[in-house]
Amino acid sequence: MDLNLRKAILTNIATNDQSQLEATIVDAIQDGEEKMLPGLGVLFELIWNASDEQEKQEMIDALEQGVKKATAN
Repeated sequence: MDLNLRKAILTNIATNDQSQLEATIVDAIQDGEEKMLPGLGVLFELIWNASDEQEKQEMIDALEQGVKKATAN
């Protein structure tokens, strides 16, 4: 079976407007279900590819801070 998960995710969100995209992200994070992680990864890939170097650095900085906060004892 040839399953292109990235293509399936993109097809599912192709006609979504900004509010629907936001709801997809918020729902995936709030639900905390592992099955949503690939979809969030595809969305992040789209954001990353559309970002300039400064925006990428800001995302890396925010990610670093988020990891530190999430793993602090």
